[in-house]
Amino acid sequence: MTQQELDPITLQVISGALDTIAEEMGHILYRMSFSSIIRESQDLGAGLFDTDFNTLCESESTPLHIGSLPGYLAGIQESLQGGKWNDGDVVIHNHPYYGSSHSPDIAIVIPVFHKGQLVAYSANTAHHLDIGAATPGLIIDIPDVYAEGMLFAGTKLYEKGVRNEALWEYIRRNSRAARQLQDDLDAQIASARLGVRRFNELLERYGMDTVLTATHQLMDYTERVLRQRIAEIPDGEYRAEGFLDDDGRNRDVRLPIKVCVRVKGDGIEIDLTGSADQVETGFNVPVEGSTKVACFCAIRSLLLDAETSEIKVPSNQGSFRPIDVVAPKGSIFNPNFPAAAEARFSQINRVIDLIYKALAPVLPNDIIAGSSATLSFAAYSGVKPDGEYWVFLEVNEGSYGGRPASDGPDSIDSLMANTRNNPLEDLAVHLPMICDRYELRDDVMPGAGRFRGGIGVVKKQRILTDGFITHECDRHEDVPWGIFGGGEGQCGAVEIYNAARPDDITDMPAKFAGLRVSEGDVMAFYGPCGGGYGDPLERPAEKVLEDVLDDFCTVEHAREAYGVVLDLDTETVDTGATEALRSRMRADPRRGDSSPARIDRRGDGAPRTARAASAAGTADRTAATGSGGLRPTGPVGSSDPADRSTVRRVPPSPIASRAGSPSVEDLVARLNERLGGDWSFDVQRHHRNGGGIEVTGELQSNGTRVQRTGTSNGNGRLPLSAQIKMASEAAFRSCAEEMLGAGSRVSV
Repeated sequence: MTQQELDPITLQVISGALDTIAEEMGHILYRMSFSSIIRESQDLGAGLFDTDFNTLCESESTPLHIGSLPGYLAGIQESLQGGKWNDGDVVIHNHPYYGSSHSPDIAIVIPVFHKGQLVAYSANTAHHLDIGAATPGLIIDIPDVYAEGMLFAGTKLYEKGVRNEALWEYIRRNSRAARQLQDDLDAQIASARLGVRRFNELLERYGMDTVLTATHQLMDYTERVLRQRIAEIPDGEYRAEGFLDDDGRNRDVRLPIKVCVRVKGDGIEIDLTGSADQVETGFNVPVEGSTKVACFCAIRSLLLDAETSEIKVPSNQGSFRPIDVVAPKGSIFNPNFPAAAEARFSQINRVIDLIYKALAPVLPNDIIAGSSATLSFAAYSGVKPDGEYWVFLEVNEGSYGGRPASDGPDSIDSLMANTRNNPLEDLAVHLPMICDRYELRDDVMPGAGRFRGGIGVVKKQRILTDGFITHECDRHEDVPWGIFGGGEGQCGAVEIYNAARPDDITDMPAKFAGLRVSEGDVMAFYGPCGGGYGDPLERPAEKVLEDVLDDFCTVEHAREAYGVVLDLDTETVDTGATEALRSRMRADPRRGDSSPARIDRRGDGAPRTARAASAAGTADRTAATGSGGLRPTGPVGSSDPADRSTVRRVPPSPIASRAGSPSVEDLVARLNERLGGDWSFDVQRHHRNGGGIEVTGELQSNGTRVQRTGTSNGNGRLPLSAQIKMASEAAFRSCAEEMLGAGSRVSV
């Protein structure tokens, strides 16, 4: 292959062609499929891959599939039937211990031969209705991976262009939804064959050397851009933790999730050490096809978001290279064979949510508050009068947390999910089911904030025959978190009742398997609501009024959470009463200060985030000069949310004025006087310590570094963000006094 770099125009043309191929592959797959989970929800992914299994391009579909196919290909390499690829082969693969995301996600892979040489692979993956598992559609409480249904590892469905009819018949006889399974596999084969054809056309037009050189340059470019973004984050360890409700069997056993994000230079390591050990049900996560992919998704969504990035970055393997993932063997995120690993989605979505939470102190203008961060995956099934099974998989929507510049979106799949909802008309036409209610929740309020959290969905599905329900979900116990003074969101709930006895309600856990139901039984799902971003008292009163008029907020909640007094007769805000109430609420010491802080001084007097400082052309991303007030990591007082150089001055916090303890402002002034403004302070890491928060910070000046730890007072009435700020200021004071010669350690 030639090593000569291509000119930008040729490179851009080939990049566009690759993107188009992947998009066309995805479009063919979902348009030709028969089951609603692919045809409507678009639970799929497609793309091209080189012979080293690097992603060359990928369809813009469901993020949970993006990044998984290289793991499939590596697993196929280990298990390939006959050990050799032939032109015309079609491989079917879904084994979770050979790289797949989980067993219902079946991949179809076809090799791309050009002039007799293997040059690439065309591949896709999609979720299938039923692969013959222990319970219809979905499985949770099962003993091992063999109970998940048909497992294929490097198996040739076609060999040299000839279909294996015995295998095809085997597939038909081992699925409750055999016709849809086979038809959907045919759609996958058509999609992959299209990828082969289109890539060969590209090779013919530009030459193999040119195209393959372009793919390497494009991957290097994507990697370079991501590393530049990572390098703008201060080095350090950033931690967050949460928990899962249970494993689907042991109802009172919470499962911890612990995330440590280590930033060093232009690389990131995500360490899940300390998370729960693998469990005895299917609530484990395949490491290659799911755990790693979730971590890739989190960093890509933060640093390479297509809507917020100034430049378009190709979607390829380069976006995975700077990210390392540590998941200890035998943990829930890297189980030992033969543990079942089918019900894996809620866990990985929560990992993404916690990565965001961990990075909040250093990426305040990129982070959102806690989202629903789970997946309501429901399998409805039964037997028709003619003895034929019917199976329906439904993904119920979630909600996002409040964002730095807008409210969290309502009733939409969040984070790693991106599936679409199923039209109710389609449901009623094809299945013995009817939807009795489908709207936004009105029984609870989302997290209050300058930007409120998204509102979860409520959906009530009634079955018209006897049948079964399996439900895979979580977050009935761990509330979505608010940030920078925002309020917590709301947990989800599931109820079962019969339409003829609507008051006889059974509260269900988030996950249950093979529940036998009768005609007229209803499953009511209430999705979690997102947390709020920023101080609720900073939300414009008119915006609160709009929410009340839209039935997104009650009059009582407007007053209690936002300090807004309304006159519904005139549909107006009582401005005087609102100002007075908000003034009293701000003076309440129990509210705390809503903004954890990272101090950063610059010569122009405008504190900035780490990314903005880098964009301004600084040689050292943490170097800073000049003076100014404390920079809050919460919402800034800018009329343009995108303006990261505008700062809202923060009043002294309660801990800054205690007797014998210098205030932050005093220390800032003394540092500026002593050091000429040439200093900076960064939060390196934070974690829980008993009932409080412990923060490690580092003060830097002219090559001298002082690192000290501060703790909050463990006041459980204060929000987490206020405790982080309290501990951050304590660490700063301790560092500053050491730098100034006091040499004492300050902790509150």
